[in-house]
Amino acid sequence: MRLHRLRVTAFGPFGATQEVDFDALSDAGLFLLHGATGAGKTSVLDAVCYALYGAVPGARQSPSATLRSDHAAPDSVTEVLLELTVGGRRLEITRRPQQNRPKKRGTGFTVEKAQTWLREYDGQDGWQALSRSHQEVGEEIGQLIGMSREQFCQVVLLPQGDFAKFLRSDAEARGKLLGRLFDTGRFAAVEERLAELRRAAEQQVRGGDERLLALAQRMAQAAGDSADAREWPLPDSRPGEPGLAEDVLAWAAVARVGARERLAVADSALAAAESREAAARTALDDERRLAELQRGYADARRRADELAAAAPRRDAVRDRLEQARKADLVAPALALREQAEREHHAASGARERSRAQLPPDLAEAGAEQLAALERKMREDLGALDSARRAERRSAEITAERADLDRQARADDELLLEAGAWLASWDAKRLRHQECVEAAHLAATRAEQLAGQLDPARRRLAAARDRDTLEGRLNAAEAQQSAARERANAAHEHWLELREERLRGIAAELAAGLRDGEACAVCGSPEHPAPARVGAGQVDRTTEEAAQQAYRGADAARADAERALASVREHYAAKRAEAGVAALAELADEVRQLDAEYGEVRSLAAGLHAAREAFESAEREHGRRRTEQQQATNRASALMAQRELLDREQGALEKELAQARGEAGSVAEQAALLEHRAGLLAAAATDVREVEASAQRLKDADGRLSEAAFRAGFDTPRAAAAAFLDERQQSELQHRLDDWQREEAAVADRLAEPATVAAAARPPARTEQAEAAHARVARALREAASALAAARARCDELATLGRRAAEETRRMGPLRIEYDRVARLAGLAAGTSADNERKMRLESYVLAARLEQVAAAATARLGRMSGGRYTLVHSDAKGGRGRSGLGLHVVDAWTGRERDTATLSGGETFFASLALALGLADVVTDEAGGVRLDTLFIDEGFGSLDDQALDEVLDVLDSLRERERSVGIVSHVGDLRRRIPTQLEIVKGRDGSQVRHRSAGIPG
Repeated sequence: MRLHRLRVTAFGPFGATQEVDFDALSDAGLFLLHGATGAGKTSVLDAVCYALYGAVPGARQSPSATLRSDHAAPDSVTEVLLELTVGGRRLEITRRPQQNRPKKRGTGFTVEKAQTWLREYDGQDGWQALSRSHQEVGEEIGQLIGMSREQFCQVVLLPQGDFAKFLRSDAEARGKLLGRLFDTGRFAAVEERLAELRRAAEQQVRGGDERLLALAQRMAQAAGDSADAREWPLPDSRPGEPGLAEDVLAWAAVARVGARERLAVADSALAAAESREAAARTALDDERRLAELQRGYADARRRADELAAAAPRRDAVRDRLEQARKADLVAPALALREQAEREHHAASGARERSRAQLPPDLAEAGAEQLAALERKMREDLGALDSARRAERRSAEITAERADLDRQARADDELLLEAGAWLASWDAKRLRHQECVEAAHLAATRAEQLAGQLDPARRRLAAARDRDTLEGRLNAAEAQQSAARERANAAHEHWLELREERLRGIAAELAAGLRDGEACAVCGSPEHPAPARVGAGQVDRTTEEAAQQAYRGADAARADAERALASVREHYAAKRAEAGVAALAELADEVRQLDAEYGEVRSLAAGLHAAREAFESAEREHGRRRTEQQQATNRASALMAQRELLDREQGALEKELAQARGEAGSVAEQAALLEHRAGLLAAAATDVREVEASAQRLKDADGRLSEAAFRAGFDTPRAAAAAFLDERQQSELQHRLDDWQREEAAVADRLAEPATVAAAARPPARTEQAEAAHARVARALREAASALAAARARCDELATLGRRAAEETRRMGPLRIEYDRVARLAGLAAGTSADNERKMRLESYVLAARLEQVAAAATARLGRMSGGRYTLVHSDAKGGRGRSGLGLHVVDAWTGRERDTATLSGGETFFASLALALGLADVVTDEAGGVRLDTLFIDEGFGSLDDQALDEVLDVLDSLRERERSVGIVSHVGDLRRRIPTQLEIVKGRDGSQVRHRSAGIPG
């Protein structure tokens, strides 16, 4: 992948359009991207990442971040255009983020959605449009580059600070970074899947064991005391334990044998109890029969005596029944006479009631006279129909006039209200216009203040950091000066000891001479006068101790210098951003802006409501005008209609005055006539009914007297007194029949031979026989219950045993599957004994990747360090008995291997840069061998001395052998002299600008 051209507009710190010619920079192979702190060096890399992936690097991306430049003009469009070659294709990507744009009409802003364009260059047809879809462009670029945004930011932009942290971090932090770059999530998914399978299989096995133990518990409850509790496995057994199924099945077999033995014993006991119960039941039946015969004889004697005493009552009942049967002959005539009397009394009462409602002159009138008067009133009632219709129409006219009056009053009120409202319309319209204009002005002012408030807040925060860092800077300078003095003193001490040792080196060499062995210096086997160790001679151990002390002091000096450089850099950045203004002055400025912004924003928030209120008032004005005109038209029509109704009602009232007479209305007059006619008709009917009922009563009296004489009674009253209804006669007859049947039954009982013989025997002993039978019956029930319980126990134990055996057979394959899955899951998770290094599957894959990265980084680290350092991967066990992603450095000078966290500042930069370049190579190969022709290295060069800087630049310059171009992002002044091709970012009040320089001459 090679970058050709980048153009940014209103992006980040760039207010106007700026263009970067990567082709011109790449011709030199190595170029420098520099500028003042905060000018926008990193924003160039952000723009490249945004053009490719539609987002800036993750470390600089936040929910509140905005890509639009604060220096951009309101009508300027935020846009990034990148031209590059990837996969043999020359493409042009243009992206615009979502942004606010001024409205074309009116005031305010409108939201413009994010847009993307992708074009490809064709040698014959030029630039051809490919797509404008965010998703399609993202998929196309992702397939061509072969890397995710995180991989691109780590491989192409090479953030050195992250790799320095990588060198000093533990295995877990390294694993997270490598996992994102090499996408080893699928191996973690395999681990999780195996763990899920193991948990699922374990849950099934535990569930099966729990069901088996539940069956065992039920068998224990069913077996009771028929099983040996000492062999019961449940108290010491838990789900999932090996051999649980065999223990449960063995104990179940023992329980079933004991239950069958108890069943045989219970069966024998039941047979004996049945025999004893049969004998007791026979004796009890004999005593009960004897007692029943003796009670029957005594009862028969008592009943015979009672029948003899009741003979007079029986004769009286028989005589009363005979009189009632004679009175039945008179009953029809008697009922007829009672009916006639009731009808006559009812008719007389009705006649008296109707007579009381008639006028006094008609109280004694006959039926014909009353009927004639009724017919006359009916004729007068028929003549009122026409008057009724006139009266109904007059009422309708009254209701219509009332409705017209209501409409007229409503229209009058509407006219008054509309007139008052319309009279104040001009003042209302002016007030609404003033509110809308004030909200408009507040919105414009709020936008201006918002643009001023954020920079002011940033300056205030920078001023706070500036004042804090000033104290830290003084402390760091003091610490650096002290560390430098200590390092110089240690260095001088080491050199002095070294010189003293060299002066006495002959004695040190002589100490190793042996007679007959050649001298290491002259080669002679003879040693006539070897040198002797003098007083205060410095040996190798003392020199090495001094040298080690110097290295420690020098490392402390380097750390102090790095700390000082870091504090200086931060202090300069914050001082450049905050300026020289005092903190209190900047705080007052922010408070004033914030207060004013809050006021105008609150006022601007009412713009929409003010517009709606104005539009609502205008609609109300139109509605009021329309209602006023409609009410005026309705008033004229109502007046004409009311005059017509007045004339019609006057004619109807004249006709009704004649028809009503003295009544209040025609309906009242008709009701009065109807009531009087009804009274006359009822009175005539009552008179006729009284005359007819009197004649029927007289005829009934004659027939009753004749029927009583024929039946043998002296008077009709005597016949009525002897009368009984059918139910009463039936009751008397039943009493006579009962007496007769009881006499016959008593005689038969007293004549039975068995009853007479039983009466001669001693009294029966029923209670003793019942008690004996109850004892043997209770014993029989207990024996039967014991047998049923033993049989149920045997059946339940057999059923539960079969279920336990079936559950054991069903769980067999699951146990085998669980053992296999558990071994695989433990091996992948690093918890199995077979995994000697306790290394997880994902860690194993990452370790292999890290080993490749270390090998690729070593080739460049050796050149940077003069062949001194080599990076090696270590899979030694870390904490908690697991193998980590160890990374060590081998020092060729000492021959020792140590952790990368012990490297000094310059050494850390060597190692992190080599690691970044090696990681870029490995990730590139992993991504499908995509060629990366343009790389960027961000900061970290300030910790190098001149010699180290030359070695690093040589290594970076060697990248051109693979036709790569490397951009160094740094503000180190020495790099400007060493790297002629430069891209300078210059910041200003109107935004940053891009300047190309070559060989120190501005481009």
